[in-house]
Amino acid sequence: MKITLDLGGTNIRAAIVENGICRNRISESCKSDASEEVVIKQITDMIASLLNVGSDNCDGIGIGVPSIVDPREGIVYNACNIPSWKEVHLKETLQTLFNIEVRVNNDCNCFALGETYYGAGKGYSDVVGVTLGTGIGCGLIFNGKLHTGIICGAGEMGSLPYLDSDYEHYCSSLWLRDKHSTSGAQLAARAADGDMGALKIWEEYGRNLGEFTKAILFAYAPQIMVVGGGIAAAMPYFIEGWKNSISEFPYPEILRNFKMVSASQADANLLGASLLF
Repeated sequence: MKITLDLGGTNIRAAIVENGICRNRISESCKSDASEEVVIKQITDMIASLLNVGSDNCDGIGIGVPSIVDPREGIVYNACNIPSWKEVHLKETLQTLFNIEVRVNNDCNCFALGETYYGAGKGYSDVVGVTLGTGIGCGLIFNGKLHTGIICGAGEMGSLPYLDSDYEHYCSSLWLRDKHSTSGAQLAARAADGDMGALKIWEEYGRNLGEFTKAILFAYAPQIMVVGGGIAAAMPYFIEGWKNSISEFPYPEILRNFKMVSASQADANLLGASLLF
């Protein structure tokens, strides 16, 4: 049995995971503007609460964090949306407190693991997990194993230059907010009502995501790209723009053996964090 956490700038989610099943889920708003110590205290209180439920059987604590991470030492660097987290020795702190083995990794890596072993990527050995939200994250599974690179820096495809900025700006809610003064949820609602202007924006977004996908295909040539995050729910509205874009990929043999699908596990990050062991 593992206790797992998904740390975000907005919420912290935690659960007990056993045999691929999450139970006793808890969620709290992250005190992201507070000090490093306050956020750590919030995490330790959530862990302690779950240990009270299943303390006898817990043999590991797995945590996904939106940042680059030294997975061996469990050090978190510059966590997104938590300004006080510049260099947090999270593994050492938690292991000292609870005397339980702790594993820390990037949250999108946990997402990719969870979807590969329990979700839409099951049955594939080469998977790229992509999360589309305020930013864009990318986790890599090669030959069934997580590939992290140096301090979990592998897969940061969103930082590659694209047009006048980078892929993260054009493939996340930043683009919807900055260029079109809307959100993914608002735009999807308009598209559902048949708003042609909204549908046109989604088509353009799909083409941007298609260009991002082509970069992934050039770099990694995975069998499948599993897409999660808040924007993924709008896939029916941007899929045609995406198809039009990737149809221009120069290696059709690769395209014939590749597909993009929506994530199927709402708890993919929590499940993936249990697989860090």
